Amino acid sequence: MKYGRYLKENQRPEWKRFYLDYSGLKDLIKECADNNSLSSFTPRVTSLSVQRPDLKDLAPEEKFYKCLDDELSKIGDFTGKQMATLRERLNKLMDDSEAYLSKAGGSKGIDKESAAHRALMEAAKKIGDEYLAMEKYVNLNYMGFHKILKKHDKNCPNNAIKPFYISRLHQQPWVQGNFSDVLVSLSSIYSLLRGDASGQKNEDSAQGFVRSTTKYWVRTSDVSLVKHFILQHLPVFQFDKNNFSGDAQLINSVYFDNSNLELYHGRLDKRPGAIALRLRWYGNGEPEQVFVERKTHKESWKGEESVKERFIIPEEKVMPFLKGGWTLEMAQQELRDAGKNEKEIAKFSELFREVHQAVDAKQLTPMVRTQYMRTAFQIPFDATVRVSLDTNMCMIKENPDDGPTCLDSDRWYRDPNIAPTRTEITRFPHAILEIKLSLPDGEQPPQWVQELLASGYLTEVHKFSKFIHGTATLLPDMVQAVPYWIDDESLRPSIQACAPDVPASATNTPQPRVLGPQVDEAGPSQTAGIAMPQAGGASGEQAVIPNKPRRKPRDDGDLRHPLLGSTPTLQLIHGRPPQVGAQGGSRENPGLTQFFTQLLTCCGLCAAADVPAAAGPAHDKPRKIPMRIEPKTYFANERTFLNWIHMSIVVGTIASALLGLSGQAEGGAEGQLNWSVALISMVMLPVAIMIAVYALYTFYWRMAMIRRREVSFFDDKYGPLVLAGVIVFALSIIFVVSLIDFVQMLS
Repeated sequence: MKYGRYLKENQRPEWKRFYLDYSGLKDLIKECADNNSLSSFTPRVTSLSVQRPDLKDLAPEEKFYKCLDDELSKIGDFTGKQMATLRERLNKLMDDSEAYLSKAGGSKGIDKESAAHRALMEAAKKIGDEYLAMEKYVNLNYMGFHKILKKHDKNCPNNAIKPFYISRLHQQPWVQGNFSDVLVSLSSIYSLLRGDASGQKNEDSAQGFVRSTTKYWVRTSDVSLVKHFILQHLPVFQFDKNNFSGDAQLINSVYFDNSNLELYHGRLDKRPGAIALRLRWYGNGEPEQVFVERKTHKESWKGEESVKERFIIPEEKVMPFLKGGWTLEMAQQELRDAGKNEKEIAKFSELFREVHQAVDAKQLTPMVRTQYMRTAFQIPFDATVRVSLDTNMCMIKENPDDGPTCLDSDRWYRDPNIAPTRTEITRFPHAILEIKLSLPDGEQPPQWVQELLASGYLTEVHKFSKFIHGTATLLPDMVQAVPYWIDDESLRPSIQACAPDVPASATNTPQPRVLGPQVDEAGPSQTAGIAMPQAGGASGEQAVIPNKPRRKPRDDGDLRHPLLGSTPTLQLIHGRPPQVGAQGGSRENPGLTQFFTQLLTCCGLCAAADVPAAAGPAHDKPRKIPMRIEPKTYFANERTFLNWIHMSIVVGTIASALLGLSGQAEGGAEGQLNWSVALISMVMLPVAIMIAVYALYTFYWRMAMIRRREVSFFDDKYGPLVLAGVIVFALSIIFVVSLIDFVQMLS
């Protein structure tokens, strides 16, 4: 779709005159292109003492520059006025909410069914919708400036201005401005109206976490919408309000591994007891307090839960701790001096000792860093339901390719004075949403969580790991296997952007790669997107507008990542899945017309590519990422198949025995009885055959769905009902025939 048309279709009617005049600027570009004579070009007037000529007397280039400046000012003024109005409405709503809460006698007296409460909630929702509309307005105009500048430089290559104006665009207040304070204020209002109560703060220096966590990818264009939905149910969590501004906090995590990437491969293969070790700090600037964290993988299908443990040490103690100079006895004494009790010290000591032993025995060193902005949604110190959203995520090599390593520099993280090169940094194109639940056994997630999962804005990526993705992308020559999501089409531009330069002749040879056990083999996608920063500028979030496939930044002959083949094997579907309830899947019953094709495909008698694709456009399919298959899934399918076969064998054996024992009598009562027995067996045998065929069909159908990792229902609504009806019908025939024979025998 052309951007001009896209702009017209997506702009807000009442704001029409405040959008970028894209068509007018295009017309000026045509005039500039037609006026190729250098003599007609008038240099720009830069001195304030010189009176500028009228617009009608200006050369086309000067007209274009002036209109571009006017558009920048127009959009900046409108954005500033609208955001000021939103903040005024927020302040008034906050005062009204506090007055309502005071009148109600505190949070316990809130009546959520009252007209006053409903009016306040509706006002808060309207402000949130206005904020989203304002963000879309900024995104559309930002994208428009990029488009129009690109078009200008393409048509007027002798007067390229894009680098200058892009730099100027990024300095505009409406691009640089951080508007996250609106979401924080809105979150506080919702929290007041809900009557949220804080839990109790845990001051333990070593903290154990046992939670169920699910990770999702979120389109950058949907980030603010997802934020707005979540904050209506959970407040934005600010752990330290004195050192925390806005709705997001910068997080740096340095992951440790050895030269064999032992920890990486252990986490990738999901080996029992596999650990990930990282040092994390929060906020901008140099770290002061460092969280030493260890994640241990446990097999969920065995009923075990993975565990994350951590303790805090001062930054100046990190290197002595890693080298063994800061001993456990020293750390224990410092904790006693700080007033910690013996129970807390014991927890700290156990983790301290185990982490140091792992670093020493495995020769672990800093390997990869992840850096992102995290927005956490949680009732303070209540971990029942917690949601975190990570945006602007990038992964960085901790050891420069052409510089001293961390070990040589006696550092535990990369020297900030050494800027990462193109091959030492990769930027992840999506936001990462984690939903963490800590619920009593058997309790279902809240309804709003189920609605969010079914909304279509989230794509579940089973066991996604920032550490695994960063290591696989930045250290392709060291890894022996890669995660299944690495070849997703939406990730290819970001992965290729950090690929090393290779000779053009080398690209003709297929690049070998080893895929992990979770790799799916879906067809290549035909969709792509164009990314841009969202409102707030400094946050750097992105929005995606469907468009024609983007050009690659460099020719494949010059840039080819070792992990990527010529075509993607996964795809993220652009579009919204149907609203089908909490599970987010669509219930489809298998058709008998596909049975033999699926059967042959599963048996290896025909290629999977020969199976016709489902009819309909690609955007009608739900967005999905294949999940890791547990062995118990295959076993459950086999058990179901054996149960059906057992029933078929029992019915078939009885029918065969009756048929064999029917005898050879030719007449009389015994002959009539033998005829009845033969009829009964002839009715039961087809039923046994039908059960066996159905069991075989459902077995291969489910096995194909499991292999394709389809996010759908595996049950068959109609098959068992049809079989039950056939059995009832057969038994009815047997009963009628037996009743007739019994009556005839009595007569």
